Amino acid sequence: MIRVLVVDDSALVRRLIVTALADADDIEVVGTARDGYDAIDKVEDLRPDVVTLDIEMPNLDGIGALAVIHQRHPRLPVIMFSTLTERGAAATLEALSRGASDYVTKPSNTGSVSEGLASVREQMVPRIRALAGMRRLTSAPRPAAPVAPAPVAAAPIARQPAGLPQALVIGCSTGGPDALAQVLPALPADLGVPVLVVQHMPPVFTHMLAQRLDKVSSLTVREAVDGDVPRAGEVLIAPGDWHLRLRSTGAGVRVALDQGPQENFCRPAVDPLFRSAVEVYGGRVVAAVLTGMGQDGLEGARTLAQHGARVIAQDEATSVVWGMPGAVVQSRLADQVLPLPQIARALVAAVRRTPVLAR
Repeated sequence: MIRVLVVDDSALVRRLIVTALADADDIEVVGTARDGYDAIDKVEDLRPDVVTLDIEMPNLDGIGALAVIHQRHPRLPVIMFSTLTERGAAATLEALSRGASDYVTKPSNTGSVSEGLASVREQMVPRIRALAGMRRLTSAPRPAAPVAPAPVAAAPIARQPAGLPQALVIGCSTGGPDALAQVLPALPADLGVPVLVVQHMPPVFTHMLAQRLDKVSSLTVREAVDGDVPRAGEVLIAPGDWHLRLRSTGAGVRVALDQGPQENFCRPAVDPLFRSAVEVYGGRVVAAVLTGMGQDGLEGARTLAQHGARVIAQDEATSVVWGMPGAVVQSRLADQVLPLPQIARALVAAVRRTPVLAR
């Protein structure tokens, strides 16, 4: 059983989350807390596997409680429960930068109780399972004798370099904001190609994410707009609830945003971006698949690899959840599998077709 502590100042919301989790036969709510101080005490007493943590609470808010919990239990997954507002988005991104594992958005007040339950259940249950699984994996005792890691096989597709890359595309989900905050600021202003990013996030959140990343990056980072021309020196992030695709037009390559059906239960999804990059640039693309839950990006990475593009995946040890990059690696599509701190250097080398020199 996955032991969950639910923290929220509202008794109604606590009841909503407990009810939403009740149907999951592998999840047990072992306790609830009404504010940050109560949460800190309950973590020590109950030793949960996962904590759901409200952001806005009296006495000690979620950000303050998170700081203490993360300091004492750095591997304990914490899922923030956030409002779908600009203030909520800013607070959630701050929490993610301070060690929160993921977030779930609160249902709007306009829906029915059953819709609210369904929304919380659909968002929260998969995250709890994925994060608890990764915690147990990373907390497992290591063998006494050193064991050499299994070699990661190169893609079985026989491919030749397709020419100098014309774009860098990145896909990520759970843990992605923090991963992007490490990768994008490490890319140089003269990278020479446009960067396009899909991060699974709702509206408002992607805009705030772009603003935060722009402040710490040499490249200009902003939310993509329909009709944008991808340019070197810019990072375009798919806006929440819109797929980002690339299209060839008489005036050159343009961004096309659409609200077509979800793919891999997501919108924006990584696969539409990756597929469209092939349609526009062929194999002259470098792709990175970073931490994230699920398998979004797998089929797009397969298409990229078949056309000679270079695919780099984040390794398991540094991923919050190794679903997305793990699917690419296990399908033998990754040219390189790297820890997060090494990915930016590898991307620059791949874009410029230069070797990565050992330090």
